[in-house]
Amino acid sequence: MATTVGVTGMTCEHCVASVTEEISAYAGVTNVAVALEPGGVSQVTVTSLEPIDPANLDAAIRDAGYQLA
Repeated sequence: MATTVGVTGMTCEHCVASVTEEISAYAGVTNVAVALEPGGVSQVTVTSLEPIDPANLDAAIRDAGYQLA
């Protein structure tokens, strides 16, 4: 199952690594792919074994220091 969300505030590969690390910590997540758009809305696609609770996804992104678009 894949879920794609827009994330604002990401500007570099360190941002990508932070978001990827936070989201990957959730059980069932098998892949996190980020299409970085510095200064814009980056697209984050999360592949998981089961649907991810949107609140958990939002919390992971906020924990990394960013927010959903």
